[in-house]
Order: sequence, then C-alpha cells, then structure tokens
Amino acid sequence: MAEVIRNDKLLIYFFQDSLAGSALSWYMRLDSVRIRSWKDLVEAFLKQYKFNMEIAPDRTSLMSMEKRSQESIRAYAQRPSSPRNLPFKSMLEPISFNKLAQNLTQLRELYFGGVNMSLVVPSSLMNLSSSLSSLQLWDCGLKGELPDNFFRRSNLQSLKLWLNEELTGSFSPYNLSNALSHLDLSYTRISIHLEPDSISHLKSVEKMYLNGCNFVGSNLGLLGNLTQLIKLGLADNQLGGQIPFSLGKLKQLEYLDLGNNSFTGSIPDVFANQTQLARLYGQIPPSVFKLEHLRTLMLSSNDKLSGNISSAICELKFLQILDLSNNGFSGFIPQCLGNFSDGLSVLHLGANILHGNIPSIYSEGNSLRYLNFNGNQLKGVIPPPIINCVNLEFLDLDNNMIDDTFPSFLETLPQLEVVVLRSNKLHGSLKVPTVKDSFSKLQIFDLSNNSLSGPLPTEYFNNFKAMMSVDEHMDYMRTNNLSTSYVYSVTLAWKGLEIEFSKIQIALATLNLSCNKFTGKIPESLGKLKSLIQLNLSHNRLIGYIQPSLGNLTNLESLDLSSNLLVGRIPPQLVDLTFLQVLNLSYNQLEGPIPQGKQFNTFENGSYAGNLGLCGFPLQAKCNKGEGKQQPPSNFEKEDSMFEEGFGWKAVAMGYECGFVFGVSIGYVVFRARKPAWFVKMVEDSAHQNAKRLRRKNAPRNGGRRY
Repeated sequence: MAEVIRNDKLLIYFFQDSLAGSALSWYMRLDSVRIRSWKDLVEAFLKQYKFNMEIAPDRTSLMSMEKRSQESIRAYAQRPSSPRNLPFKSMLEPISFNKLAQNLTQLRELYFGGVNMSLVVPSSLMNLSSSLSSLQLWDCGLKGELPDNFFRRSNLQSLKLWLNEELTGSFSPYNLSNALSHLDLSYTRISIHLEPDSISHLKSVEKMYLNGCNFVGSNLGLLGNLTQLIKLGLADNQLGGQIPFSLGKLKQLEYLDLGNNSFTGSIPDVFANQTQLARLYGQIPPSVFKLEHLRTLMLSSNDKLSGNISSAICELKFLQILDLSNNGFSGFIPQCLGNFSDGLSVLHLGANILHGNIPSIYSEGNSLRYLNFNGNQLKGVIPPPIINCVNLEFLDLDNNMIDDTFPSFLETLPQLEVVVLRSNKLHGSLKVPTVKDSFSKLQIFDLSNNSLSGPLPTEYFNNFKAMMSVDEHMDYMRTNNLSTSYVYSVTLAWKGLEIEFSKIQIALATLNLSCNKFTGKIPESLGKLKSLIQLNLSHNRLIGYIQPSLGNLTNLESLDLSSNLLVGRIPPQLVDLTFLQVLNLSYNQLEGPIPQGKQFNTFENGSYAGNLGLCGFPLQAKCNKGEGKQQPPSNFEKEDSMFEEGFGWKAVAMGYECGFVFGVSIGYVVFRARKPAWFVKMVEDSAHQNAKRLRRKNAPRNGGRRY
C-alpha cells in the first residue's frame, strides 16, 4: 500500500472516483494543463473548498478507507462512490456556518453549491452579511422553512437554491430585492405566489428558473409583464390550459422551457422571435415551423412525439441544433435536411422509426459537425455528398439496414473524430487510403457486426495519429461557438453490452472491428495506438500469432480477440497492461502456458475457453516445460518502448457476445476513473448499481446535452 500512496497517478484515479454531483462537475472543468501531479490537484481542491478545510483529504486519508467489521463487500465497494456517503462530500456543521456568518461581515459572494448543509437551519441564513450580492446554495440538502423576509436583501443580485427538495417557505415578489437579476428556486418546496400587485417587483429579474416548484394561485399571464426576461424555466410543474399569449411580449427571451406540463393547444404565433425550444408532446405543432428565428430545437427523449417529420422544418433557416432523437418519429427523413441551413451544426434523428434513404444533398460550405441517424430503419447507401461536410466531427449510422461498401470518401474529412457504422450490411474490403493523414483525428472507430472482408486496414491504423498519444484532456466532445453548446452522445458496444454514452470524454478511444469476415494477421502497428481503451477484433478469421506489440497499449481496459484462428502462445508482454479489466482470447488455437501475475491473476476460465492447448492458472490443465510455439521477435518494441499514461474513463460492464447483444441500455453513464483491474474486480459488480440520485423530474433544467 505504501507503494500506491507514493504513486501520484493512482491517487488521482482514486480521488476522481470519489467525487459526485457538484464536486465531479468542478473536477471535469479543471484545466488539464494545470493539473500534472497529485499536489496540483490537492491545491486546486483546497482552493475550491477553502471554507471546509477540516474535511480536506490528504494522501493518507485518501487511501486509508478500510472495510468495516460488519460491512459486506458490496456495501464496502459502494461506499466510496455513493453521493450520500462520500468522504469528500463537504459537510458544513452549523457551528462552522455561524462562525463564517459572524466573521465575514463584508462577504459579497458565497458559493456552497453541493456542500452538505443538511444540519444548518434555514433561518440562520439571515445572519449572512447584508452586503451579499451572490448566494449559491444549490443541492445542499437544506431542510425546513425559509423566513418570509429572506428574499428581501437589498444587495442580492443572484440567488440559486435549486435542488433542495425539503426546503420550504413562501416566495412572493413583495419580499424581493429590487436588485435581483438571477433567481433559481427549481426543485424546492417553496410556494410561488404571483399576483397582479406584486409582479412589478420582479422587474430586474433577467433569468428565472421555477422548474418543479409549487405554484399557488398564480396567474402565469402576469409573467408577460417582465419584458426584461432573457431566460424562463417553468418545466416539471402541473401547469395546464393554454400557453399564455402574453408571454409573447417577452421580446428579449432567448430560452423558454415549458416541458413536462399539461398545456393544451398550439404554440402561440407570438413566439416567432423565440430562438430555443425544448420538450413538447404529440406531433410537432405546425406553429413551431413559424418560429423563423429559432436556432435550437431539442425535442429528444420526449417519448410521446410521433408522426412524420414535416419538410416545413426546413423553413427554419437560422437553425443551428436539431435534435429529435429518442422519440417515435416514423416515415421518411425530409431530403432538404442536408442543405436547408448553412448554420446547422447538429443533426440528430437517432433512435426513431425512420425509414427510406439518408438525405443525399449536402451543400458546400455547410457547418455540420454532428450527424447521427443511428437506430432507425434506413436503407440504401451512404451518400458521397457527405464529403461536403468538411467540418464533420461525428458520424453515427449504427443499427440501420445500409447496404454498401465502406465509404472510403470519409478519409477526405479532416475533422472526423467518431465514425460508428456498426450493425449494418456493409461488405467488401477496406481500400488503401489515398489522402495523406486521413482519419488522423479519429478516436472512435466502430465497424462491428457487418460483412466486411479482406485484411485488417493496416494503412488506416498507421494514420490514426490521435490514437497514438494519450490525451489527458478531461472535457467532453461538444460543439463550440454556438448560441447553445451541445455535448455529443453515442451508443457503443462496450465490453459486451450496449451502452449509451450521453457524454463522450475526449480521452475515450476505441477500435471495434468485431463480427466481420476480416482475414490475415494482426498488424504489428496496432501496438502504436497507445490511447486505446477498448480493442475488439473478435469473431473474424484472423490467423497467426497475437502480436507482442499489443503489450504497449498501456491504456487498454478491454481486449477481445476471441473466435478467430490465432495460434501460438499468449505474449507475456500482455501482463504489463496494468489497467486491463476484460480479456477474451477464447475459441482460438492458442497453446502453451498462460502468463501469470498482475492483471492475469484476475481473469477466469472463460477468458481462455476453447483453446485446448493452453495450460496453467486458472485452467485445470497443468503445463509441461517447453510447451507452445515460440513467437517471432518484435521489431516494433525496439522502435518505440516509451508509453504515456493519462486519465481514462469507463462504463463498467462484463461479458461478451456478438450479433445478439443483450438488451441492456444504460441511459446515462457517469465516467468513473480508471483503476488497476485488481481494484476494479472488487467493485465492478456494484458500481453500475448506483441509482441516479434524482428523479426524472429533477433532471438539470437545461436538459441532458445542453450546457
């Protein structure tokens, strides 16, 4: 254990796995350039939570958590990652809060979002400095009633109390500070009273979020008098009737969320200046297509949206983001979607019941970066005009019925980072690239479950420059420079299960060519792709030895070479894959002793099934000296023996199956920090069992992919 305590990388891995909620959000926003050591991380953590010095972890406390005498292995494994039991989830004692209020008499800004304040009585908030201009106490576990005059603080400009589900009180504009410009009371039990005589007291508020609140005798039409409003959230209430026409007077409004209510009728035409729209039910109302200034239309995962997608949607010339995924839309995709808006950056129609062909017209100079039609019933070919999408970063046509050869013209797209074409009817061999540095930015390449043949695309592997160095960047793949940032999502076959990554960490690198008809040997050059976390070449017709150069893939967590025709010994170099969690070499013609030590001591019989010539632990067959064939020496190891380490992320899932994938879809995956397999093996059975803390109605007000 002392060796682990001296290992900065492992300390960072363990630390990031202990975070949740706001602390995890803070961590994911850290600049990786500034965080190069454990010391850097500790200093950043203490700076962020400087008012809670008494709970700040040191090296020893980070590693010293022990199993309690009456604690089960499952409970022990769940304890570090449970948001309610995190050793580093800040707890603010009442005495500490009172001292803070007494001593900081000139305090102007207080940010305690995510700090556990469940023992602090809400009335004690009245003791805070009268100079306070910004107070953020969201998700603090506050319980009890706020005093009526709490909101009447003359200097208060920003107040965020959202996600304190047991916080009560009464909000009336009569009691409001005239300086308040940002108010968020979402998902509390505070009663909202909007009355004609009091609404004028909200005249300074520009951003108001009252999602999931308790409206009492309120006239929503009064909100139309707040002409200064820029953002308004009223989702997840039980509001009914017509959407008030008076809201159309909000000429400055850029964001409006009325989702998950019981409104009836159409969207009033007075919303023609609206630029963002999220969450509706039924068919898309024709009035939506009259919102000529609309830039963001995100209606994903409404469940109740159905019918055809009208070609009238192409009248929205200013649209930048169109996300209609995870609904029940049927019929054909309007062919105009490929070129109706030069500013369109995101087109996501995945997980519907759409059929016909992929739109075949894409205008030159378009801005498309994210194109996702996965999980439909699309046929035909992948249209070559996609080469006009020179800014394209993400292409996902997974799980359709596309009958085509591999679209080699994609090599001309210089920004491509993700290509997912699995589970279609692709056939033929992959041609030699004709463009220099083609696919140089590719991070995710999934062609599994097709009928592709010929040798593995060695020339492509040599061009995968982004996979050759470990990226320690901790952000997610997303669009930038838009009015609304959009975080990319993808569904992948991940260690035998179908997993939806609702966010794609930039460091995620995976290569999946399984369930095809590839022949020939495993290229030695695969050993250069050091950032790979998952490599799956299973269920093909590969021959020859397992390349020792695969031992250089030090970031690898999952390696599947099963159901091929591989021969010879298992390279001892694979023992050095420190983070290897899943190994499947079953159903080949391997022989000789199984390497021992490190991660190999954690693999079970299933990893080697169907190789009658193998011997040694964990198999019952014992080895005789000199068994197995000797592999040829690897020149690759001499060329490049250096390896890089970095931050990796995983969704833990065990098991392997091809063709039929067990029907498990994880809708939201929080990427846990990567750890050595000896630690993962202890916790993996329980980690994915952690339930979401919040009910569906308590989802972040801005939706799952909008930031």
